[in-house]
Amino acid sequence: MQPEDADPPFEPAPALGHRHVQTFWGRLTRPRLLVPLRRETLPTPDGDELILDHLDGPAGAPRVVLLHGLEGSSHSVYVQGLFAQLRMRGLRGTALNFRSCARDLPDLGRNIPNRTARLYHSGETTDLEHVLSHLASREPAAALGAVGVSLGGNVLLKWLGERPGQTRLAAAATISVPYDLEAGSRTLEKGLGPVYTATFLRSLRRKARQLLQRHPEAAGRFHVARMRSARSFFEFDDAVTAPLHGFRDAKHYYDSSSSLNWVARITTPTLCLSAEDDPFLPAAALGRVAANASGAVRLVATRHGGHTGFIGGTSPFRVRYWAEERAVEFVAGRLSRA
Repeated sequence: MQPEDADPPFEPAPALGHRHVQTFWGRLTRPRLLVPLRRETLPTPDGDELILDHLDGPAGAPRVVLLHGLEGSSHSVYVQGLFAQLRMRGLRGTALNFRSCARDLPDLGRNIPNRTARLYHSGETTDLEHVLSHLASREPAAALGAVGVSLGGNVLLKWLGERPGQTRLAAAATISVPYDLEAGSRTLEKGLGPVYTATFLRSLRRKARQLLQRHPEAAGRFHVARMRSARSFFEFDDAVTAPLHGFRDAKHYYDSSSSLNWVARITTPTLCLSAEDDPFLPAAALGRVAANASGAVRLVATRHGGHTGFIGGTSPFRVRYWAEERAVEFVAGRLSRA
């Protein structure tokens, strides 16, 4: 398949067209407490726990599972925006906070560490499977969909590709997926990429240090000195993410986890929204996704939008978040027929 033009087309809000402005503007201006959420702690089979945040709604209404991006949470501005879109349509929602990512409710700047000597990564799908099984067993008659953003979108596409023919999710949508993890990491080594990378690595290194404090024995499972000196995602993933989670090295992790290698197997109706000017991924990767994807996957590649931005509207202060609206519209439409 080939990338499709968006219909209706996406146009950036005035003065917000640059890809970096699209990427960071919402993070500076949007609320992180937009909708009321109910928190649940779900034990995992390996003795850890997952923190779920639920948007309640009418009994029996369809539910949409939301997956955040790298170092995000249910209180990331785009997740709150997705929740708001669900509420407008009378749908319920559940945000999966990846391990170590949930925020302490009195202090959204503080993450809640998980219990075991591991974290999360772009190809980890067993936690999503556990959550979906939990939700489906609790309400077997309620239709389920999912929306994943950035890393969360990669996890969602990989989960779908691992399970061709699955019927648990009726529909899915993704926003700004880094389909080719190695290409994305190399792209972020150029231009303003190191600025973004440094912010993420500060948080990731802090979590790795917290893990070592709780589990000193984990020091033998990754390269502590190389972690401290890492200045790129490739270096950090080669030193920490890969060995901590059972991969040989960063390349093995990227090859195994990139959703580019899984989209051919997806049979669930799935909308993938991406921007050609995404600073986290080379535009050429979108062509490879289009060539690999199954007929169940619709890739919409816009000229503008940055990474998880897609900020339209009439002015910088009267904006709409186009991709969030489109993703929920797509999933909601299919859930209404499920």
